[in-house]
Amino acid sequence: MRAEHEEEAFRNPRGGDSEWLRGTRITGVLGLFYRPEGRMGEPEAVEFLLSDGQSLLLTCASDWSLHIGPGTWPHLPDWCVPAGQWGFSGLPNLPEPPVGGWTVTRTEERRDEHGNVREAVIRCEGGRFVVLGGDTVAIRFTRGHRGAEAVT
Repeated sequence: MRAEHEEEAFRNPRGGDSEWLRGTRITGVLGLFYRPEGRMGEPEAVEFLLSDGQSLLLTCASDWSLHIGPGTWPHLPDWCVPAGQWGFSGLPNLPEPPVGGWTVTRTEERRDEHGNVREAVIRCEGGRFVVLGGDTVAIRFTRGHRGAEAVT
């Protein structure tokens, strides 16, 4: 089921609570790149593919805050204009998902003094995704409890 409105997008709407993603299975993570720039640097957005067919899109606003909302996978977001110059691609610094995907155990949203999300941490069995807002989106995956960088 694809939701028409962001607030209806997920079984458990965010509603200011960063724990709304708990129990969801992530089956893939893709970067959204502006193709004329090639694969240089970081993606403009990151889309988490979920086992129920929905997706989650994290992208930056002009103030470098991180916007978190429903994705449009396999379609590009409306703001990708012209559409022919945008594309999804795998992220080589992330590991392949385990069979069945990663199960989300906890999420955290770190905010600035104005209440804007600057960083999202999605903790899963076996590691965590850290997504940072900025001029572009930065993402990394760390394994285990000590936060050691993942081997890819």
